[in-house]
Amino acid sequence: MGIVFLNRMEIEREHEVGGAQVWIEEEGGLWTCGWHEEAGGDREQSERDIWYEGDMWNEMLAVYRHKLAAKLSEGYRPIIRDTFQEFLESGQRGRYTQKLICYSELHADEELYKQLTAWRRVKATEEHRAPYLIATNRALRLIGTFLPQTLEELRELPGIGESTVNRYGENILEHTRTIERKHSFPLDWVEHRLDEEEFEAWTYKSKERKFKREAERVRATRLLLESTRSGSTCVSLAQISQESGLERRELVEMMESLEKNGYSLEAVIEHEIQLVPQEQQLAVKEAYAELGDSFLKPVLKKVYGEEPPSEPGQDILYEQLRLLRIRYRREADRTTEADSAHAAENGSKAGTSSQVVIAPVAVNRSKSQRATGSD
Repeated sequence: MGIVFLNRMEIEREHEVGGAQVWIEEEGGLWTCGWHEEAGGDREQSERDIWYEGDMWNEMLAVYRHKLAAKLSEGYRPIIRDTFQEFLESGQRGRYTQKLICYSELHADEELYKQLTAWRRVKATEEHRAPYLIATNRALRLIGTFLPQTLEELRELPGIGESTVNRYGENILEHTRTIERKHSFPLDWVEHRLDEEEFEAWTYKSKERKFKREAERVRATRLLLESTRSGSTCVSLAQISQESGLERRELVEMMESLEKNGYSLEAVIEHEIQLVPQEQQLAVKEAYAELGDSFLKPVLKKVYGEEPPSEPGQDILYEQLRLLRIRYRREADRTTEADSAHAAENGSKAGTSSQVVIAPVAVNRSKSQRATGSD
């Protein structure tokens, strides 16, 4: 194995310094990365913890970032910090905004946060909107921590736009105006009050969650694409979900995206809908042809009636509809391409035929013009 990257990490534990190495190696297209923690100061007695071993560079990198962020959140720090600078700064928002978010997560009023999420849930039901479109969890924690008393103060919180203030501002302030607060606006005091080491640990913890999601998505993509290879054993969404850590809903979304990019996941679709009766599959296809494939709810009602089963049965039906929609769209695209090719072929033949008929006329007309002396 050839070493591509190596750095030493240190951590302070009860007035002692522990050491470790993080590394990436490559040989013959096989990538390996991992962690080498020194035991009792003797690195020869320690064992290497292999984080990833395989031939996928992007998957190795995603796993490396996730595992490294976890070590950084534990308190490890690189000896040669410059080599980590891009990693440390990637995806960073403005420092002030990051500190507000950090402070709100570390000092949130959990009871008020629960009240705000309950209010959001009611609003989402009333307006038939997704809860996150009303306010994100992060926005609710900021509100529950900093307790804005006016619309102007509410506008100071990151992630809360003018439309949210105009639409829900007064409703939100009903939850915060009655609570006594011990701080003031503007919130510039947060930057000085928040401990730097505490903020740095929170930053790495946030990166750990972010990179964990990236690693899960890369792994799920690989598993889905492997199912498209000829001769491969088809795996179920349940298996991919268990191995990657992603929920089935997220996997179906990834399948839709992969299909748009030209990959056929028919093997996975067929495996997942094998228990759906053929007449039911045909009814869904006809519903898409009649109602369009942009929205699932009209198709659900068309096929299963005005009162489909409640959760979780309804979730299963929606998943089946989305999988069948992937197949429907692929077949529709193929039909469109075939029609276009057929039309182009007919046009080409017609053009060739036209030249055979028209060319002599043009020649005769030219001779006539020369005979009469016309221009």
